[in-house]
Amino acid sequence: MRILGIDPGLATVGFAVLDTDGREKELISVGVIKTAAGTPDPIRLKEIYDDITALIHEYKPDSCAVEQIFFSKNVSTGIQVAQARGVIMLALENAALKIYEYTPSAMKLALTGDGNADKKAIQKMVCIELGLDEPPNLTMPLMQSALPSALVLN
Repeated sequence: MRILGIDPGLATVGFAVLDTDGREKELISVGVIKTAAGTPDPIRLKEIYDDITALIHEYKPDSCAVEQIFFSKNVSTGIQVAQARGVIMLALENAALKIYEYTPSAMKLALTGDGNADKKAIQKMVCIELGLDEPPNLTMPLMQSALPSALVLN
């Protein structure tokens, strides 16, 4: 089974692609989709939609894990992320993919056993799940969330 994990954002969308047979897992790809600041939101949203659609066509996932958004302070940013998540969900639905949604704390709980796990605990479990000695070089925080989301779906 091929899984696409996504962490939504307007400026940056993190993604990870995994193959699994239920026991063994293989990281196929990890990366980000970036949109340019200062570009009108409708254009940025279309870019995200088009890029997610291209990822679906390239990797042909069977299902998708999408991180749910959480915000409490910056409502404007939260609305932009929600809009980006909306076009992502539309692209996934248009491709008839099975979509699973996880809150950040549910993903942490499923992966580590602790809903408040820190980045180091998550990286450790990513290594264990993928059979790696070192965590993948995930420099963008959104990639760091997209990969665990995909792992949780297995």
